[in-house]
Amino acid sequence: MSIDIYGLNNCDTCRKARKWLDRHAIEHRFIDYRDEPATPAMLKAWAEAVGGFDALINRSSTTWRKLAPTRKSPGSAAEWNLLIREYPALVKRPVLVFADGRVQLGFNDKVYVGLFSPTS
Repeated sequence: MSIDIYGLNNCDTCRKARKWLDRHAIEHRFIDYRDEPATPAMLKAWAEAVGGFDALINRSSTTWRKLAPTRKSPGSAAEWNLLIREYPALVKRPVLVFADGRVQLGFNDKVYVGLFSPTS
């Protein structure tokens, strides 16, 4: 199973997710999207997989709360892409991307158990 995990090196939730994957011997590749920003096509695919850009954005983050109100309602995918490229911390973290295109946002032990449990 090929898994890419996108996030930020200094994000506690990303560290927890990576440790969980390591502890369960699940092979993965971590990409810090400040160092290797997600392309517009990737962001669009992630947004489509999770139900839109609104679902992709962490609205409880400090970064979101500090944005000017006029920046909080982009009208197109292109505007969302520009906003996320300027503020990568807006994306919910971590973003797991599976080889089959599935996308999972955030980290929760129970959710990860469900994602990675062998099916009968």
